[in-house]
Amino acid sequence: MARPDIVELPLAGAFHYRPHPHHDHRGSFSRLTCDETLRDAGMNTTWVQTNLSRTKARGTVRGMHYQKPPFDEIKLLTCLSGCVYDVLVDLRPDSPTFGQWTGIELDGAAADTLYIPSGLAHGFQTLSDDVTLHYSHSAAFSPDHQAGLSYRDPQVAIRWPLPITALSDRDAELPNLKILEEAL
Repeated sequence: MARPDIVELPLAGAFHYRPHPHHDHRGSFSRLTCDETLRDAGMNTTWVQTNLSRTKARGTVRGMHYQKPPFDEIKLLTCLSGCVYDVLVDLRPDSPTFGQWTGIELDGAAADTLYIPSGLAHGFQTLSDDVTLHYSHSAAFSPDHQAGLSYRDPQVAIRWPLPITALSDRDAELPNLKILEEAL
């Protein structure tokens, strides 16, 4: 089986990981993770929690979420069905890309995967109905350490590809980067 394509994204430590499925008359088989492959690329290989996210409607935004130290986490996110526009914002104060964002389309048909280092806020907008995402986390969820950044912060200026059709009350109230900078 061919090794996946691993492409570094503009924010240091973030990667687009695309498996190469093996196809035959029955369908396909893809290796989503492999310790050796991740380790060779300098990525984390220890996952302590996995989660599944399902989103019903196209245009929904979830995010921009992260966990504060000491529960900051690395995420490995795989799109299993549907399509999303996935967005990362660099919240690492010493990073040359602090406050910058990058976006990438992830397609469930390709099992597109995103490696997200700690210190980045993460969110997505569904580009199709019925999206399923699988997350692996390097740290357990801690309600006292959950945090987020406003999806509409004018300083960050994320360009969402579709009109927003659904958003949680919590995500609608997340603070702008200017307020977060004081706490980082």
